[in-house]
Amino acid sequence: MTHTSTGRPARAASGALVPVLAFAGIVVAVMQTLLVPVIKDLPQLLDTEASNATWVLTSTLLSGAVATPIMGRLGDLYGKRRMLIASLSVMVVGALLSAVTSALIPMIVGRSLQGFAMGAIPLGIGLMRDMLPRERLGSAMALMSSSIGVGGGLALPLAALVAQHADWHALFYGAAGLGVLCIVLTLVVVPETPMRAEGSFDLPGALGLSAGLVLLLLPVTKGSDWGWSSGTTLGLFAAAVVVLLVWGLFELRVKAPLVDLRTTARREVLLTNLASIMVGVSFYVVSLVLPQLLQLPTATGYGLGQSMVSAGLLVAPLGLTMMLTAPVYARLSARYGPKVTLLLGMFVIAIGYGAGLGLMSAAWQSLVISVILGAGIGLAYSSLPALIVGAVPASETGAANGLNTLMRSIGTSVSSAVIGMVLANTAHTVGGVAVPTMHGFRVSFLIATAAVAVGLLLAVFLPKQSRPAQHTQLRASSEEEAGIAHAEEALRGFSGRVLDADGAPVARAKVTLIDRRGRQAGATTSGEDGSYALAVPEQGAYVVAARALGHGPLASSATHSGGDEPVRLDLALPGDTVPA
Repeated sequence: MTHTSTGRPARAASGALVPVLAFAGIVVAVMQTLLVPVIKDLPQLLDTEASNATWVLTSTLLSGAVATPIMGRLGDLYGKRRMLIASLSVMVVGALLSAVTSALIPMIVGRSLQGFAMGAIPLGIGLMRDMLPRERLGSAMALMSSSIGVGGGLALPLAALVAQHADWHALFYGAAGLGVLCIVLTLVVVPETPMRAEGSFDLPGALGLSAGLVLLLLPVTKGSDWGWSSGTTLGLFAAAVVVLLVWGLFELRVKAPLVDLRTTARREVLLTNLASIMVGVSFYVVSLVLPQLLQLPTATGYGLGQSMVSAGLLVAPLGLTMMLTAPVYARLSARYGPKVTLLLGMFVIAIGYGAGLGLMSAAWQSLVISVILGAGIGLAYSSLPALIVGAVPASETGAANGLNTLMRSIGTSVSSAVIGMVLANTAHTVGGVAVPTMHGFRVSFLIATAAVAVGLLLAVFLPKQSRPAQHTQLRASSEEEAGIAHAEEALRGFSGRVLDADGAPVARAKVTLIDRRGRQAGATTSGEDGSYALAVPEQGAYVVAARALGHGPLASSATHSGGDEPVRLDLALPGDTVPA
């Protein structure tokens, strides 16, 4: 399959691109965390049974799981900025619907629509890959990936504050307002990427994956209510296996599949996705345990007696520390590679949960646990998109990161179900109310530690991503300084001319060759007549990017099928741009 650049960016990416896309991730996290402070009150608020009220949370999870890979693929095909705006728009509609109802069914519909916002994470990472220079990409993707934790950490105390002092529907009006603000900022700041994948949207694949995920996640999230050995739970698990197997066989036969399973089956992609599930499990355990421990009354003998808002503030450093680790990750990754930062992050998470087993007797200890776990989860989350981007072609970034985000969601779903079951089975009943026990909290932390240990083991077997050799960098540097005047100088690779919007040659334009792992494979500058030539190390898919002073950047995908003749590729740069 070949991929092409089917258009030019309307304008150059500004310095505000990364903050705006990270803000989109924060909005997603706010939408997810919105109802955490009022979970226990939902049956009364919606005038329904507790088992029915849980669908308000389950519906968001299911729709998010379905939407994430689908929106990623649609972004690859039709434009990531366009699909990002579409995802946020659906979320705003869902938030407004939830804001005006107190009935169960409309609330479930509204929360299902809000789940579509989950697609913003892979779409944002894909936009960054297409738009940003390589030296800024690592820290930008780290910030985008960790933004979901940042948003969750910040939203928890704010949502608790609103829930305590205002009508709970105000939460949804706030989420809708944030969504509208994010849409406006995206329209103003984020240019559309020219990168497009060829082919059409795989509708049967999307329906098959949707059905398989719903059949898998329904018993995961509802198993504790239905009974893990009940016919409904086991039947749905069996149906999920059958549907996903049939879907997988179908995807292998389709020319333009929703998910390229051959790429997904590569060792580096498969192990990264499996490790992502474990990181998702570890992230959600602390979010479930610490707020409950902090809010339990001191009369229990182990509860810390904090208010809803105080508990939120004590857990907030989890998200804030994740945000602060993004620049640290960028420096560590540049020196040692994302595999090392993933291993380091998981090791820090293990330390946090290990220490947490003995640090549950005072509120300040929860603060310490939050900071340690935030640092570890921030490093781990930041490493995941870099590992994925380095292992897939540029035109599959959206779909591949969508699948990776889905794996994290599955991790949090499994975590929610398992920890919910543990806390329920170890609870004491006091006055007809089930109260979680310290034993249940400690078992939950042990489960998180075990998940991190499995993740560490998986990460150890990831292949080390090689950095460009020093002599290659020196050669590229000398070529940039000297320039190449004539395209015929390359025997095997890409050659052509860099032109402006009127077809005139552009001299001294920087032309960069990027391989399918996202690494620089060569660089040069165009001659006085606009000509350039780049040799390729091997046949395959590449991205040829060009930039010049006074012109917008351009990235064009092309495939070299071997042979001694260079592939002709002219690069037409957009016109004058607003300075970044």
